[in-house]
Amino acid sequence: GGVPPATDLVLGATAGCLACFLTNPLEVVKTRLQLQGELQPPGTYPRPYRGVLRAAVAVCRADGLRGLQKGLAAGLLYQGLMNGVRFYCYSHAEDAGWTGYPGGTVAAGAVAGAVGAVVGSPAYLVKTHLQAQTLSAIAVGHQHNHESISGAFRNIYQQHGVVGLWRGVTGAVPRVAVGSAVQLATFASAKDWVCERQWFRKGSWAAVLAGGMVSGVAVAVTMTPFDVISTRLYNQPVEADGTGKLYRGFVDCILQISSKEGLLGLYKGIGAVYLRLGPHTVLSLFFWDKLRNM
Repeated sequence: GGVPPATDLVLGATAGCLACFLTNPLEVVKTRLQLQGELQPPGTYPRPYRGVLRAAVAVCRADGLRGLQKGLAAGLLYQGLMNGVRFYCYSHAEDAGWTGYPGGTVAAGAVAGAVGAVVGSPAYLVKTHLQAQTLSAIAVGHQHNHESISGAFRNIYQQHGVVGLWRGVTGAVPRVAVGSAVQLATFASAKDWVCERQWFRKGSWAAVLAGGMVSGVAVAVTMTPFDVISTRLYNQPVEADGTGKLYRGFVDCILQISSKEGLLGLYKGIGAVYLRLGPHTVLSLFFWDKLRNM
């Protein structure tokens, strides 16, 4: 507390962008792993991406080292918009005293995350398209073949209008709401817990990192199924009227993945999700906390 919400908007956006720049390669790998074998039974499809490390090597071989930073501009835009709005809303909830009620931290984090997801959805849509694009030999999922971030926004708008820019938002809202609620709630609780036991001094960087590490584990476990669904909804091909060719919506996506790929299909890429979310949670919350103190 003690920081005006408008300031938190800027600090949250800055923290998210700093974390995104360092973790975007894992986001590229995660996207490819989640699209691999889409709606196909396990063991019936080729697997150009096998695990996080080998998938990163495959990306480098096909697209060069720059391939690991595909979609970075769109990712930075998304993190700036989503985290700026998310931390702004959460800061308002703190000032209003809502986080002091039982469950208030979780509720405030969920609502703040949902609002941030809606605002940042067009950027996440473009980011997913760009990160999935690669050579046909190792391509997974639908290939949208955008030439640039500006070209992607222009193409989507020309084909499907403003509504098309928010396609897939039904998967993004529960994804970020769940992740944000778990992240902010566990971060605050874990940071206070380690300080109460005098393991780390209150306000120290070690206490902040400890809280962030706990958040990373919790977020990865709860968020991965929503992350897979969100990636699929954003990347699927669409008809001329904007309806998806593979999934009719959030619930249909869950049912199709579960029936055709098994329940473990909802946890595809969980290793990359944690390796990306762990550092991203630590870095974004660490930067946010320290920027607030400054």
